[in-house]
Amino acid sequence: MGVPMVLTDEQIAENLAGLPGWERKGDEITRTYEIRYHAAVAAIVTIADRSRRIQHHADLDLRIDRLRATITTHDAGHRLTAADFDLAHRIDAIVAAHQSLPLD
Repeated sequence: MGVPMVLTDEQIAENLAGLPGWERKGDEITRTYEIRYHAAVAAIVTIADRSRRIQHHADLDLRIDRLRATITTHDAGHRLTAADFDLAHRIDAIVAAHQSLPLD
């Protein structure tokens, strides 16, 4: 399969422009979501399932009222690749779906 292609600084900036709320920190991209604890737990389970399917994973940090996702490509020497931005889009959609209010 080979090593994924590392993105240039210009490509990274272009990809970040399409991901509101995400920011670059060195060779990682990160976003913190304000989300209720139990909704975040449910989101993490879905993120883990999707990550397994695409063979690309984020570091997730759960707190009482927020969830932080940090992404880099380990197989590319902990550098940023297109797979990181694809996963960021997927995580945004998953968190948005889990932030709806319960009926009870």
